[in-house]
Amino acid sequence: MNIHEYQAKELFDKFGVPSPRGRAAATPQEAYAAAQWLEVNHLVVKAQVHAGGRGKGVFKNGFKGGVQLVNSPEAAREVAAKMLGEVLVTKQTGEAGRLVRKVMVTESVSIEREIYLAILMDRELRRPVLIASTEGGMDIEEVAAKTPEKIIREAVHPLAGLQAYQVRKLCDTLGFDPTARQFGRLLHALYKLFIDCDCSMVEINPVVVTTDDHVYALDAKFNFDDNALFRHPEIAAMRDPEEEDPREVTAAEFGLNFIGLSGNIACLVNGAGLAMATMDIIKSYGGEPANFLDVGGGATRDQVVAAFKIILGDPNVKGILVNIFGGIMDCDVIASAIVEATREVGLTLPLVVRLEGNNVETARQTLAHSAVALITASTMADAARKIVAAVK
Repeated sequence: MNIHEYQAKELFDKFGVPSPRGRAAATPQEAYAAAQWLEVNHLVVKAQVHAGGRGKGVFKNGFKGGVQLVNSPEAAREVAAKMLGEVLVTKQTGEAGRLVRKVMVTESVSIEREIYLAILMDRELRRPVLIASTEGGMDIEEVAAKTPEKIIREAVHPLAGLQAYQVRKLCDTLGFDPTARQFGRLLHALYKLFIDCDCSMVEINPVVVTTDDHVYALDAKFNFDDNALFRHPEIAAMRDPEEEDPREVTAAEFGLNFIGLSGNIACLVNGAGLAMATMDIIKSYGGEPANFLDVGGGATRDQVVAAFKIILGDPNVKGILVNIFGGIMDCDVIASAIVEATREVGLTLPLVVRLEGNNVETARQTLAHSAVALITASTMADAARKIVAAVK
């Protein structure tokens, strides 16, 4: 789960991570009021979408830049009017772009230095890792590719937590002097936020040192562990479905795991590993998967019907491959659900079904006597070959 920058600022304020003052606005007049509340002449108006590269983005109305410096409440209102209700295209949104429903108006600061800082979970080390670089404000991927020696990594023991010597080490390496104490406080506050809120990533690009020796988190990107959201209803309430793929939102309501892709062969599979293997074998036979869709180990009829409806909502889909391994699941239950689902949605696309495992013979008989127009397959390779041939 992601949140907007203005929501990230709310968390910063709660945990004591220093950041410039600011307020969100949904209308130009609210932007004007926010600018008046700040009582400063140097302001920043930022488009609020779940995508990076906003400053270099272009609106489809021709206005350039999702981050704008202004010097009066009137200018803030004028800029907000050009952003709100418009579609912003950045390198991360693709050509479709994202509709801007809110902006954030913050006070501007005079920047002396910029630092990149992130905390994320390292699966290999099985612990949180601090990542920092003196190349703040730049794409960290570009820094990693061209000057990897400028990226600092510091693993944190999950039980001991962030230690004082690690903070001193980072301050020294990044050249924080005389602002080391401020940066240290920011690090401790940010790490507490990361742990207490069950984050999977917190990225600040940049952390800035101002000309009057203050340290601020100037921008923020958060990811949260979806499996831990039940412990954080206040964070779950920050979810913005408008920023997510509507198919993923619908899938989540039915307990399905869905990710849309750009191909034309839809996959309906139980188990994440099997889903990834299915996508791989489709590509190996010359096809392109249209999605990752995992119905889990105990799919019901309603879930299968929902899965078919989600799949058919993609106009690019030209065929469907169902690949089920019945370990926990009874294959015949899935077979019956497939038959009912195809009848309910009025399926006309090629459908290849491969079932294996618990009660598979009964399942095959159910499919054979269903009168549903589908193609059965005995193996994954057979299924992939048949669906690729069918869509061609």
